Amino acid sequence: MKKQTRAIRTQTKKTQYREHSTPLFLTSSFTFESAEQGKALFEETEEGNIYSRFSNPSVQEFIDKVCVLEDCEDGVATATGMAAVFASMAALLKSGDHILASRALFGSAHQIITQIISKWGITYTYLDADASEADWEAAVTPNTRMVYLETPSNPGLDLVDLEMIGRLCKKHNLIYNVDNCFASPALQNPVDFGADLVVHSATKYMDGQGRVLGGIVVGKEEYIKHIRFFCRHTGPSMAPFNAWVLSKSLETLELRMEKHCSNALTLATALEKHPDVKLVKYPFLASHPQHELAKAQMKAGGAIVTIELEGGFERVSAFMDALEIASLSSNLGDTRTIVTNPFTTTHAKLKAEEKLALGISEGLIRISVGLEDIEDLIEDFTNAVEVSVKSDILE
Repeated sequence: MKKQTRAIRTQTKKTQYREHSTPLFLTSSFTFESAEQGKALFEETEEGNIYSRFSNPSVQEFIDKVCVLEDCEDGVATATGMAAVFASMAALLKSGDHILASRALFGSAHQIITQIISKWGITYTYLDADASEADWEAAVTPNTRMVYLETPSNPGLDLVDLEMIGRLCKKHNLIYNVDNCFASPALQNPVDFGADLVVHSATKYMDGQGRVLGGIVVGKEEYIKHIRFFCRHTGPSMAPFNAWVLSKSLETLELRMEKHCSNALTLATALEKHPDVKLVKYPFLASHPQHELAKAQMKAGGAIVTIELEGGFERVSAFMDALEIASLSSNLGDTRTIVTNPFTTTHAKLKAEEKLALGISEGLIRISVGLEDIEDLIEDFTNAVEVSVKSDILE
């Protein structure tokens, strides 16, 4: 069977009630048939559920589906995407280790690397997303343990050559850790390029409707067992209800991503032609500096478009206030189109020089393109651009 069929058909074993849709296992704990069974479960000589901080059938179904979609051996679900990112590092790195990372990272991932794990004596080196293989090679040190990156990046839509990093990690025996949130398993599978671990904020496209929080790490069993141990004893567990919602959402992921990508490309194309939009960036636009790389490692360009307007935050504010359909929120991955200004929201805590290095200007707007009628979206965004220009002139 194809992956999509397997993901839809992967379900928890039916109960005696013969349900068609998987039930929700909303329980904190599980009973033992005997004291001997309880002993065996804790000794791990028998498999089974003990406590929902450790495992839960609803959570396991979600993990199993993501493993199918990402072609991975095993996984661990977490309460949020950032819990998954943190666990993928904290469980596998120790004092004295060194991590190589793409500079183009989500703000909280940047804070984990520079402010949190650095306190444990874990050092880091950042490279630009478009750094050459020689640059990455030169950055490897004897104590380098992991390479971490996201592609496309948040919010700049910078891409890293997954195949090239795969060669590097294999050569130096490094853990290859990829945040695949923006692309989703529907558009890109990092393990095809040698990744050992793939992390997701399931809050985004895996849910796709802005309802629940969740995260997941999938990958090679040899690494997942350490991440599972870390999560089991530190407690960033995914709630069974959230897992149940996410598992059902995965059944429509491929269909939703097709529409997201179609809308995003059409909107990006329209805005690129507008004379009052300074810059439009989208991986599947020919104008994207890494367009050929995007086509080589992605099935489509994703649902995120970034634009830049002249005039700083005042212009951005006028533009966003003029939107009638799109929502103003720092989230993304919803059926509803969302816009935010990363300079003042998602990446506000970064230093000025860090924002500059990532290309995050006051005029940058991140658009999470939803599933609305594309003609309505084009009209809404075009009108907002024109209103913002007029307000600029009046001032």
